[in-house]
Amino acid sequence: MPLLLRGARQTGKSYIVEDFGTHYFDNLVTINFELNPEFKFSFRSLNPTQILQELHALTRQPIVPGKTLLFLDEIQECPQAIQSLRYFKEQIPALHVISAGSLLEFALDGDKFKMPVGRVEFLYLYPMNFIEFLYALKEDALVDMIRHASFNQQFSLAVHERCLELLRLYIIIGGMPGVVKSYIQENDLQRCQSLQINLLATFRNDFGKYANLAQQPYCQLLFNKMPDLASRHFKYVDVDPTADNRGLKTALNLLIKAGLITLVKQTSASGLPLNANINEKRFKLLFLDVGLIKAAGKLDIDILLNNNLMDIRTGAISEQFIGQSLLTIQPGYDQADLFYWQRDKKGSEAEVDYLITYKENIIPIEVKSGSTGRLRSLQLFMEEKEIPLGVCMSTNELRKEKNIAFIPLYMLSEITRLITE
Repeated sequence: MPLLLRGARQTGKSYIVEDFGTHYFDNLVTINFELNPEFKFSFRSLNPTQILQELHALTRQPIVPGKTLLFLDEIQECPQAIQSLRYFKEQIPALHVISAGSLLEFALDGDKFKMPVGRVEFLYLYPMNFIEFLYALKEDALVDMIRHASFNQQFSLAVHERCLELLRLYIIIGGMPGVVKSYIQENDLQRCQSLQINLLATFRNDFGKYANLAQQPYCQLLFNKMPDLASRHFKYVDVDPTADNRGLKTALNLLIKAGLITLVKQTSASGLPLNANINEKRFKLLFLDVGLIKAAGKLDIDILLNNNLMDIRTGAISEQFIGQSLLTIQPGYDQADLFYWQRDKKGSEAEVDYLITYKENIIPIEVKSGSTGRLRSLQLFMEEKEIPLGVCMSTNELRKEKNIAFIPLYMLSEITRLITE
């Protein structure tokens, strides 16, 4: 089936498709509807044979089923092209078609748009995670060690400290591919900061593409407050006590659609799926990328390099990292969800930072600083819900203690393997 790649702007959708097409097909034909809007007229008929004839004439490139990758980029600019994907599947199934778009969700949710259900596959792309970042830095040997570490085969303190050092670097640079590439080429953290500020400006400039004039100030307000809101229980009053809540709610939904914000939903965790037990009014927010949060919050690079990660803004940065990383380890063909648990019983308040499901089990994840202490909330949740295994993420080394797995932050990608162990 044709593939529709979804994700926020500047996460590398165009690059990864074009790199794939160049390496694995005889030729790649890219149609960018934003750069070349005249191509929209070729899709007015929805007839794939006629479309290919016109594209061949306009691009002067052969489009051969089985040999060509047809890439329809910024496809949100041409809804007819999205609808035509159905007919490519039905009438020319041998042709490989990939499409992508940065603000695609707005086109897909349009009142007049009909999605070709069952005729298109989806993949969701997020910023690079820590393991991908290590590969980019050619730290393959370190990745191999992380992927083979176990409770019975741990590595030395020196390797552990090296992983934490690179994790601090990742939190400064983040996972936006353009920023990572700049660091590799120039080894200049200030230059990375400059690129992150430019990316934030690009996201602000996009507001006019999906928000009307009345909504844009609320989008701006919420976007600018994200460094203070990330990983916290969301309250509209924390954005601006004088702002209209309805306007902020609309802005929040727009930024979620744009892929800039992800909700961490509160669930009672009374059973599976976790989504069936959520409280719609209670949630936390995560931003697109930890490096961008760092840049927007004007966090000092030297502080991030030299301090305990868990101490910076009371661990909010680490919670952002964990949530962002959890999105990337879920299946890419399904839009990922994040959950947490909280109990407000007076005198017995408790909260578990994240919950995931693995092989029909609920796995609670607590993010802790320094010595892990009693983990009261984690233990309480496990007792109350009769959960046999919990996870504590921190900067400490890998170990297990009774029914709790203590996993270092940099090993989050291995969480399901370690849970199995």
